[in-house]
Amino acid sequence: MFCFSVRAQTVNVMTLDQAGAQTALQTARESAQQRNAPSAIAVVDPAGDLLAFQRMDGVRPASADLAIEKARTAARLQRPTAEIEENINRGRTAFVTAGIAALRGGVPIRVKGEVVGAVGVAGLSKEIDAEIANTAAAALSPSPNTPSHN
Repeated sequence: MFCFSVRAQTVNVMTLDQAGAQTALQTARESAQQRNAPSAIAVVDPAGDLLAFQRMDGVRPASADLAIEKARTAARLQRPTAEIEENINRGRTAFVTAGIAALRGGVPIRVKGEVVGAVGVAGLSKEIDAEIANTAAAALSPSPNTPSHN
């Protein structure tokens, strides 16, 4: 009989915490208010599980589910949902049957190049949804010119 030592094989993964989720949510809410664009806003972890959510007054009820699905898609595919929508518009129709949100307004949140979560916005229009989501994601994504304080 042979015996081998077994060590746990693990991977360290950065993920958005509740404070980060609330920062993204607040930034998105403020951005929506500045644009006079009532929105549903969802923030998820890298697996697409909901961390924070708000449905502002005056937004359509269906926007709640759309915001969550946009965030989930952006997190799991690790790219903005605008890219998926553009691929479909250019003829990559297989995405339509993939069971994902292929609408603008979902943006991954990256820290040091790693997806730590995502934000999804649904409300007034796809362009404004994307602008709000980008603003919220940028609030947690340090700019390359910002010095790191470790």
